[in-house]
Amino acid sequence: MKHFQSGRYVQQAHYKSFQPNPINRTWALDDMGLLQLLGQADRELGRLDMYSEYIPNIDLFIRMHVLKEATQSSRIEGTQTNMEEALLDKEDVALDKRDDWEEVHNYVAAMNEAVAKLRTLPFSARLIRATHKTLMQGVRGKHKQPGEFRRSQNWIGGATIDDAVFVPPVHASIGDLIGDIEQFVHNDQQYFPDLLKIALVHYQFETIHPFLDGNGRVGRLLITLYLVSRGILKQPVLYLSDFFERNRQLYYDNLMRVREKNDLLQWFRFFLVGVIETAKSSTATFDNILKLQKQVEAQLQTLGSRTANAQKVVNYLYQRPVVNAARVGEAAGVSPASAYKLIADLERFGILKEITGGKRGKMYAFDAYLKLFR
Repeated sequence: MKHFQSGRYVQQAHYKSFQPNPINRTWALDDMGLLQLLGQADRELGRLDMYSEYIPNIDLFIRMHVLKEATQSSRIEGTQTNMEEALLDKEDVALDKRDDWEEVHNYVAAMNEAVAKLRTLPFSARLIRATHKTLMQGVRGKHKQPGEFRRSQNWIGGATIDDAVFVPPVHASIGDLIGDIEQFVHNDQQYFPDLLKIALVHYQFETIHPFLDGNGRVGRLLITLYLVSRGILKQPVLYLSDFFERNRQLYYDNLMRVREKNDLLQWFRFFLVGVIETAKSSTATFDNILKLQKQVEAQLQTLGSRTANAQKVVNYLYQRPVVNAARVGEAAGVSPASAYKLIADLERFGILKEITGGKRGKMYAFDAYLKLFR
């Protein structure tokens, strides 16, 4: 990596675009500090994967992990939706916030569809384009060729290309560059650790910026998709957008440092620290979920004949922790009157908390559970 060259600037008509070098090549790792970080990241990821494998009904909780990722990844791009708003139905969201809400939910749909597609489709340009199409469906950017690589020049930062922070490669080279990523991902002849491989793929993808819009969100989605596709994670439970959001300037600076100073080592360090911190945090979240589950189950056992219906509601809350009385009735399969009795029981235990403060259209939150994801 000492001799790594990221690429070169190419003079176009009145600006310079950056042409990255291919990454499907032989790599040699010779930094002991990086290898130590890599070992720690592998261990934490292994713990998280093992933890997720043995949690009963893990599908109940994955939706919240995906929703948090969608909220944070979209926040990096400027949306203002928070977790509580993202959990509302569209009709309950203020009109001026619906565009942001839809972008978050498109991200959730794109992740879920892509994970499902991995059963029959390899990690590939085809998967990337399909994911982008879902991400951009019906939202801002919907007219910017959803699911298609760009056919014109784009740029990052600045009002015009002349004052841009960074200008990606010309569109004519995108096919070859994405093809190079595909070959690198599936190149099992030349060993390269998977975490460093996806770190490099993410950097290269963001540098190519192959779409007219949505590149950042797709690039962050690819991290989780790669780990699932390689069997490193059995469930999609590691998401780095929260780490990138909290360290947003460092994230952008480290990507630019690779392009301008060929410092791939610093990007790898940053990425691995993100994996370590996020895996530890996710493991702690799962641990706290299990503790909360036991506590809630003990409380529900005191309800006698209403225990079974209350448990149905709680199982629903693990996926949708913001509800109204109608949702509670649907989850338990009971009448409106019985739904209100269940809500009263869950409020008494502190499981549900009324969050609107009004007399009509009341909404209730499973606050202790939501706090685990904040």
